[in-house]
Amino acid sequence: MKINSLAVFCGSKNGSNPVFSGHAAQLGKLLVENGITLIYGGGSKGIMGVLADAMMDKGGRVIGVIPKILIEWEHQHEGITELIITEDMHVRKKKMYDLCDAALILPGGFGTLDEMFEMVTWNQLSIHDKPIFILNSDGFYDHLIHHIHQIQTSGFLYEPVDKRMKFIASPEELLLYIKS
Repeated sequence: MKINSLAVFCGSKNGSNPVFSGHAAQLGKLLVENGITLIYGGGSKGIMGVLADAMMDKGGRVIGVIPKILIEWEHQHEGITELIITEDMHVRKKKMYDLCDAALILPGGFGTLDEMFEMVTWNQLSIHDKPIFILNSDGFYDHLIHHIHQIQTSGFLYEPVDKRMKFIASPEELLLYIKS
């Protein structure tokens, strides 16, 4: 599949492990090197900001999508290619997904998990068929991945997890999927 744009959902905080920000910076560099546009939440703080800054520092194309309510809280990024302001969180998620060819989840909090599960649900319901990747930076999502597999083995999914989600351990591993 050819990926021209990637939606990345991630934290507006850096988290406690420097690997999280390190992976975000690596990802930004790899996206620029491969001519992929970043679609993200539009913030300048946390992993979001690290990723956007890494892209912009290398001359990449970055489209931020932020709801009006979060403009002051997330400190919208003033130095990106384009910033789209939406009415609310629901419109934000839909807009981000409309703009991308695939999605990647980096470490984050409740908002990141909400975005991930909504995308997976839309995928399962055939609202879209875009690939979804989870970057398990330094084991951050180990427990969640275990639980997702528990959902499958307990008979609550209509098909195997790996049909809807791919779990990767490093930003470089994403290239195996997006370059094929």
